[in-house]
Amino acid sequence: MLTLFTDTDNDFTPKLAREYGYHLISMPFTIDGELVFPYEDGDDFDMKSYYAKLRAGTIPTTTGLSAERYKEYFRPEFEKGNDILYVHFSAAMSGTFDAMREALADLLKEFPDRKFYGVDTKGITIVAYLVAREIGDMFLAGKPVEEIMAWADREIDCFSQYFFADDLKFFRRSGRVSGISATMGTLLGIRPIIYMNAEGKMVSHSKERGREHALTRLVSFMEEMGDDISSHRVIIGHTDAPELAAELEKMIRDRFGDLRIETVCTNPTAGAHCGPNGVGVAFHSKHR
Repeated sequence: MLTLFTDTDNDFTPKLAREYGYHLISMPFTIDGELVFPYEDGDDFDMKSYYAKLRAGTIPTTTGLSAERYKEYFRPEFEKGNDILYVHFSAAMSGTFDAMREALADLLKEFPDRKFYGVDTKGITIVAYLVAREIGDMFLAGKPVEEIMAWADREIDCFSQYFFADDLKFFRRSGRVSGISATMGTLLGIRPIIYMNAEGKMVSHSKERGREHALTRLVSFMEEMGDDISSHRVIIGHTDAPELAAELEKMIRDRFGDLRIETVCTNPTAGAHCGPNGVGVAFHSKHR
């Protein structure tokens, strides 16, 4: 049998994971001196309280998992005689995958008949969410793992994500924006438009002054880059900014009509880098 895994950096919740049969790996962060593994204690995570702390000045830090932690996730499935398909966030964004590879090297020696399939979404948050949803649909439809992997090789670079950050100090801390640019951008109301490139890295694309211009730019990316959008989900993500997400959804529907649009709140680990009041969109595209 095949067991699916995904992680919380893909914006999956335990409830959604169960719908597909995904096992959910919790990606941790540290806030106020406490190491937190989201959803490990239950189905809910208080996003409002989390982002309120960020607005008040707290800046969380993120960390990867240890090799032993990965073994704790994967070993039970190998012991049952199951193979594993893990749809994960971008390997280019974290050293945690070095630990995962170390764990797998040991486990596959111990269980030589088992197979591990990794799907690198080359994204985080909503574009990874979108890919994981599509793969989950294929799994529920009974598609074999070979067909799923072939689809992933062909299609992953055809899902795009564009978003903007409201306060650049969070990117400044994570090294995504230089300190001077971060300070000036925040003072001048400039919103950097960020996208996930074909290497699975966050890259600054352009800058817009004010939220309205930034929202309009997100819609224009869909116009320029979109491919067969109506046949796939469109995912809107926000860092505790539901009003902005609703405004973006209206703009998209006004331009494209009736689409399968879902809105999710960005997971806390990714939110530690983006900060509150950001919004973005992921969709099927011609290329990254």
